[in-house]
Amino acid sequence: MLTIKDANIINSEGRQIFLHGANLGGWLMMEGYILQGRNIPERIFKREFKKRWGQKELDRFAELYRNNFIQESDFKDISSSGFNCVRLPFNYRLLEEKNGLTILKNAVKLCKKYDIHCILDMHAAPGSQNEDWHADSEGKAELWASKKNQERFFRLWEILADEFNAESAVAGYDILNEPVIKSADAGKILRNFYIKAVKRIRDIDKNHIIFLEGNIWSQVLEHIGEPFADNLSYSVHFYHPLEFTFNLHKGLKYPGNIMGEYWDINRIRKRLEGYYSYSRKWNVPIFAGEFGVNSRCPGCYGELGWVKDTLKCFKEFGFHWTYWTYKAIGNSVFPDGIYRYLANPAWINRQGPVYGFENFYALWKGHKKEITESWKTPNFTKENQLLNLLARFSSF
Repeated sequence: MLTIKDANIINSEGRQIFLHGANLGGWLMMEGYILQGRNIPERIFKREFKKRWGQKELDRFAELYRNNFIQESDFKDISSSGFNCVRLPFNYRLLEEKNGLTILKNAVKLCKKYDIHCILDMHAAPGSQNEDWHADSEGKAELWASKKNQERFFRLWEILADEFNAESAVAGYDILNEPVIKSADAGKILRNFYIKAVKRIRDIDKNHIIFLEGNIWSQVLEHIGEPFADNLSYSVHFYHPLEFTFNLHKGLKYPGNIMGEYWDINRIRKRLEGYYSYSRKWNVPIFAGEFGVNSRCPGCYGELGWVKDTLKCFKEFGFHWTYWTYKAIGNSVFPDGIYRYLANPAWINRQGPVYGFENFYALWKGHKKEITESWKTPNFTKENQLLNLLARFSSF
């Protein structure tokens, strides 16, 4: 069982360990751009699919997707690539399905089989913790004002804590992805929420690390404040500058002038050193749960240089990390995968007008076998330069 001592994560032998790996994004919570689609919430996609084909076929679709997008061979690949950790994003709705908990248990078993630490990440919470698609939101963040949704959140983590409290393959619980509270008393709201959540978990599981993400998409650690329990780690996400890493403003290069600022390793270091100072102040480790860049080509615009410099700073500051993300359908915006699907069959249809996973609505019955096959990682292209770079920084 991993624990925290003097801002370090240590194993059962008392040896310091650095967590480094990848996110299994888009698997247990579908995201539009990862499947070359519009960023509509998962629940809208499933609602529309159900209208076309009914609940039984939706259940079959979900089963096929989960069994093919990530398979046992992927866990083996992650381990053989030198990684020791996966962050496992999931939609809270998974836990309210008949076999949802079993799916998480099987993923943890595969982590254990291949000697990988697993961080369970509730990527979408009841009511949604922010207004974005990746919180499965239709434009509102209703977690914060709803006691009912908060109680559902606490109860689901109690279920997970009860299930995994003795499981050493689980490094810990990333209890809430990218909360966003914009009110003047945001710090008070978030801190009190975390205090309640941690207490509910600790009443059942006194063993595992609990990762707490800062406010405003995991940026503002000050809204968590001083640690209020043992075995806490604070978590940040790093995609700066967004115009470059997300490829929102075309043609930007790194290092270089990006939206009025010169970005190089010194600028990255300056951006991250505040988190390091906060780590030293409160004696907690920092986990960079997400960082990544859109791959225009293997390094044409300095993408790999940005990754390398970010990793150098993580190493300098002693941050733990998981890259976003393991695999994605190749796209022109948002951070994509170590593995990328580059083909353009009818259900991808990059030329539009309907592109990506919304094509599943019309094409599912006629192309079910081909679509399912296309989800498997052997049909994706490995970004070897990126993988080798990440692996190189996994050895310290």
